[in-house]
Amino acid sequence: MFSQELSQLIARTQRSDEAAAKELVERLYPTVIRIVRNHLPRRELEEDLSQEIFLKIFSKIHQYRADTPFEHWVSRISLNTCIDHLRKQRNRPEYRWSDFSEEQQAVLKTLRDGESEPPGDAPGESRELLARLLLTLKPNERMVVQWLYLDEKSVAEICDLTGWKPSKIKVMAFRARQKLAATIKRLAR
Repeated sequence: MFSQELSQLIARTQRSDEAAAKELVERLYPTVIRIVRNHLPRRELEEDLSQEIFLKIFSKIHQYRADTPFEHWVSRISLNTCIDHLRKQRNRPEYRWSDFSEEQQAVLKTLRDGESEPPGDAPGESRELLARLLLTLKPNERMVVQWLYLDEKSVAEICDLTGWKPSKIKVMAFRARQKLAATIKRLAR
């Protein structure tokens, strides 16, 4: 990419020239998609994330100063967006139906349909599924669900452990159950 040509293209884009913006996307796409592919484990998100990166580039293009190469500026935005996405995924992952085994999908269908007994699956599959679903909750919600339903502690015991009031624990447990149910319904769609 010629430096003068690129400078003119950037200037035209800063003046809201749509043709220049389109040409800029075409030229930058290989760089952006390469960065996204190198930093994300899931291929299905790469187009969405590259679109998000281009939105950031165009919303901040007025802030670009020619003291650094434009490709470096674009690479920095791309890399930061990927890192932010990975942090978000690490803190509270979002699963898709295909992320689960066939046995786990059968359990999810059973839960979605409100049946009480899951199909004859291995207990390990259900345990792994539950652990993955709990990761979608906030840490405090996950802790309350763990103690209340899995460790079978009473609300009074959890109050002693946390110092929280019973109403807070009950509301948190209720909201966590609702979130888990919504996650199961979303996955099974």
